[in-house]
Amino acid sequence: MRKRTHPPVQPGKLPVIARTPAGPKHQLKPQTIYCGDNLVMLKEIPSESIDLIYIDPPFNSNRNYEVFWGDTQEKRAFNDRFGDAKAYIDYMRPRVGELYRVLKKTGSFYYHCDWHASHYVKIMLDELFGFNNFQDEIVWKRTANSGSSKANAKKFPINTDSIFYYVKSTSFTFNAERKKYGPEYLRRFKYSDKYGNYRWQALKTFSKETYNRLDKEGKVRKSPSAKYPEFKQYFHELKGGIPIDNLWDDISPINPMAKEIIGYPTQKPLSLLERIINVSSNPGNIILDAFCGCGTTIAAAEKLNRRWIGIDISPTACNVMSQRMWDFFKLTEGRDFHIEDQFRSTDELRQLPHFEFQNWACIALGGIPNKRKSGDFGIDGKLYPIETSKKKKEGLGLFGDIDIYYPIQVKQVDKAGRPDIDNFETAIRRDKRRKGYFVAFDFSKEAITEIRRLDKEGDIEIIPVTVGQLLQMETQVLQKAG
Repeated sequence: MRKRTHPPVQPGKLPVIARTPAGPKHQLKPQTIYCGDNLVMLKEIPSESIDLIYIDPPFNSNRNYEVFWGDTQEKRAFNDRFGDAKAYIDYMRPRVGELYRVLKKTGSFYYHCDWHASHYVKIMLDELFGFNNFQDEIVWKRTANSGSSKANAKKFPINTDSIFYYVKSTSFTFNAERKKYGPEYLRRFKYSDKYGNYRWQALKTFSKETYNRLDKEGKVRKSPSAKYPEFKQYFHELKGGIPIDNLWDDISPINPMAKEIIGYPTQKPLSLLERIINVSSNPGNIILDAFCGCGTTIAAAEKLNRRWIGIDISPTACNVMSQRMWDFFKLTEGRDFHIEDQFRSTDELRQLPHFEFQNWACIALGGIPNKRKSGDFGIDGKLYPIETSKKKKEGLGLFGDIDIYYPIQVKQVDKAGRPDIDNFETAIRRDKRRKGYFVAFDFSKEAITEIRRLDKEGDIEIIPVTVGQLLQMETQVLQKAG
């Protein structure tokens, strides 16, 4: 099985990272996953160029979410970034404004949210898209039962999400879908004749000509007790299913044993996105998801022969999406699709969640993040030398397990101090290594002095790497490639 890998390094040298060259500004690049802030990335997409947009942004709530780090058994919880509805809407408004700009006049837009902020979201969308361009509030029953409800709960269990559906004009794609008839409905067709199974259905509105025609064909009966005449409705004359309305209770949440499950706690079922894409787009159209998460939207778009663009600020999510494209479709990054990393400034990197920053730094250095994000004993990642990869070309996935490596320590601090170096030295010795890499925004004089002392004694070698060096290295590589 192919795993996304990064080049190992020569001892004592910073690694050279091969990345997809950044494209010219304002050039649409389908089959691409953009890793960065979608507010920045969306500006790279020309106006009115996207056929369908679906987003499932982080909800404004007080509940915890879990983000997995390559191993479904290793998860961590973190609180939402938004303290209240106003902060959430202030965050989303400029992003939805950009999404409105890039959507074609014939396009459709779906915003997936839960009850915490749905009413505020609806008001914002009415302002940006226009009240008359609101099509539907789709209610998806996301759980089969309440699950976590308690006997003494003082409110009704919440088992649904809302999906707000908007367009930009009266001309848009809508391929109506139907769902199969259930056994209870089919039992109504309990009569049969030479033409097939039928039921008696009230004929509430009809013209005289229609009544006379059906009566002549022997398809009408009039009971004295019935308010309306009845006619024979044959099963084979139906259109193949019940029209799908705005209550979607026929798409189940992902079963823990389902083949598509990745481990992402807010992962949506593939069938949910398939329905949206089938209804509001056609083969060859361009689908955009600006909060791509684990990549369900782009997987559904790929499966249904659509072009797609995915954006997510999480480096971990982008790696997971890349792996998913291989696991599900045997698509290779760099050939069948691309990942483009945003050139973040040091200020932007300071704003990343702590574990995401660790993940970014390890990958930017050319290493592999530690799958344990707590209790890692001071080792945040591993850097594999070139000779190791020559001996074992396979197995260097997002998380590696080869024994020959250099430990990586990452600190999201302005200046790593002497105590940080001491702790990393202890971690290196505990791991029975002789060398390690330490990443921080900068290092204090005391830290550099201790690093030089260790190097002079020749016992332990610690290589300090600043975030600025990593950013400069990426820029130089991309300039050379471009």
